[in-house]
Amino acid sequence: MSEPKPHAKSDPGILRYDALSRLNHWLIAISFVMLVLSGLPLFHPFFWSLTGLFGGPTMTRILHPYIGLFMTLFFVIMAIRFFKVSLIKRHDIQWLKQIKDVLSNHDERLPPVGKNNAGQKLVYWIMVLCVPLLLVTGLLIWQPYFADAIPITLRRLASFGHAYVAFLAIITLIIHIYSGIWVKGSFTAMTRGRVSKPWAKHHHDLWYEEEMEKERKEHEMAKRQHQIMTGEESK
Repeated sequence: MSEPKPHAKSDPGILRYDALSRLNHWLIAISFVMLVLSGLPLFHPFFWSLTGLFGGPTMTRILHPYIGLFMTLFFVIMAIRFFKVSLIKRHDIQWLKQIKDVLSNHDERLPPVGKNNAGQKLVYWIMVLCVPLLLVTGLLIWQPYFADAIPITLRRLASFGHAYVAFLAIITLIIHIYSGIWVKGSFTAMTRGRVSKPWAKHHHDLWYEEEMEKERKEHEMAKRQHQIMTGEESK
């Protein structure tokens, strides 16, 4: 089945992500990559050479938690903004049951989905779980501010927890990035903000119908206002 073009020149398309959402997304993405690059050397000596990206081992250890706080702040903003569209609904459960059709590109067999499909929603909820856990465990092992006041057993558990949750978050984001590249037009949507109507109908038909209904109402309202201004309504 051929994919619709993500954005045609003659089609202004539909706004999928506004400027604030896109900026927020890329700030989180960049800071997450920096967290991975600065966190891996602290996890295992094999990655020690990555400390050179941050000015050496000492600066890496200093910067890593501050980058984490920065990412957490913007993630909270994104989590609040995306909460409503990330709620799991009945059609999402069916979408997950048909994951084989998703992976084999049999889109015509899939149930209609809203602005985000079940895969995107799972990424959201996994990160909603991971980010607070990373924040709490990170604070417990943050030297010299908090770690010295924490019992050694709790500090060790926090270290293990931080590493394992970070691993889950990294795997989740790798899948998220791959999916964004795999579904043509997804990456463009997060850089330019708009998608074509055929793309929206093909990949997110429930959301497409919602947007078309909004567009029809706006058109009718504009038409009535024009009639009032020109006096045609009274004739």
